[in-house]
Amino acid sequence: MLRSDIVSESHFLKIFYFCSIKNNGIVVISFYHLTFSTMLKYLFIAVLCLPLAAMAQSAGKGKAASFGEPITAKKAISYDQMLKQMQGQEKINVKVRGTVENVCQAKGCWMNLVSENNNAEKMMVQFKDYGFFMPKDIAGREVIVDGYAYYEVTPVDELRHYAEDAGKSPEEIAKITEPLKKLKFMAHGVLLLEKGK
Repeated sequence: MLRSDIVSESHFLKIFYFCSIKNNGIVVISFYHLTFSTMLKYLFIAVLCLPLAAMAQSAGKGKAASFGEPITAKKAISYDQMLKQMQGQEKINVKVRGTVENVCQAKGCWMNLVSENNNAEKMMVQFKDYGFFMPKDIAGREVIVDGYAYYEVTPVDELRHYAEDAGKSPEEIAKITEPLKKLKFMAHGVLLLEKGK
């Protein structure tokens, strides 16, 4: 906000609130004693700096965190669309947007994606060449993964290992007694989207 208040009986000496933009986009208000003519010059500059500050503050918004190889969100399909494409297929190359259900709590070396449809099967996402990991605290966040989806029969010992990584109890792990054909994804790049985007 810009204001000027009389600080003496003279109308030529006023307090002027002058804004400046820091690197992080924060508007800093400084106080100066200026003559009326000088104040008008700074007023013009200050009015210009307000939209620039808004632009600076918004510049950091809307950016997704990138992991692995650089990818974009263009042509990403929904999780449910991917499931439809996988019908009758063993493997497809695809870029898909989904919600993270959970992440490996040991290293962040895998994550499970789920659909908004609670009855749809989940998908385990792993990362190409074990080359990058995901943050462990992103459950509920949306991501875009680029790579290929495929079905694979996972043996019991591997299923138990994943359950342990996910923080399951010994009782839950002991209940895993049969191999399981699972939907998996090998990602060469991941975008972690902003919350609410």
